[in-house]
Amino acid sequence: MRVRTPAVLTVAAAVTAAVALGAGDAAGLTVAPVRVPMPVRVPLPITMADTGGGTQLITASAPTSASTTGTLIWWERTGPTWRKVGTAPARFGANGLTPGATREQGTNTTPTGLYGLPFAFGNAAAPAGTTLPYRAVTSTSWWCQDNASTSYNRWVSPLPKDCRASESEQLAHYPTQYAHAVVIDFNYANPVKGRGAGIFLHVNGSGATAGCVSVAADAMSRILAWLEPGAQPHIAIGTQAGTTAVARY
Repeated sequence: MRVRTPAVLTVAAAVTAAVALGAGDAAGLTVAPVRVPMPVRVPLPITMADTGGGTQLITASAPTSASTTGTLIWWERTGPTWRKVGTAPARFGANGLTPGATREQGTNTTPTGLYGLPFAFGNAAAPAGTTLPYRAVTSTSWWCQDNASTSYNRWVSPLPKDCRASESEQLAHYPTQYAHAVVIDFNYANPVKGRGAGIFLHVNGSGATAGCVSVAADAMSRILAWLEPGAQPHIAIGTQAGTTAVARY
């Protein structure tokens, strides 16, 4: 038996034919282009368990816990909306990152977690616009890191008798790194001996840090001019994923 070909294509067949031929019109049927929605990027602070409760946040994230480099971003919140204010390459400890709650002093690791930023200091004058409390470094300015001292993990001037110079940093000896710096409130409010001392956000040196977070000098100046005590600024340090992910803090 001879099979007759229908004179009119079904809608499904017409669409198939149009796609196959690359035509916009087949058998009188216009085929609309398929639009694929672009994924929406959610600002990092929105994904975090805690941002400190203020309107300013710095995130310092590394690809893995073994990384010595990563990205620092500073954010500002208006109502429920977080916007990115600036970004800069960051450096971390020579031995990568480790959970702040179990970090050990002298390991050259950067502690992960969410921390306040109580005050700034520097060998250079404070950048224009700085409102965070700022201490000028002098020849008698030290950061005590002696576990046997009652001044452990504190700025001291001059060096107390119970704080050994060999276990502390004379801040004037680091004119590049401490041209401008912000104290990170790691093990600072209630110091635990042996946990670590002198963790700062400061200017880049020649390479990885001893546990601090560092950025280029121009980025450090911009951050200092941006930080406001009334905004309750915090810094979240961590990895991009895993148990030490920034989003967990």
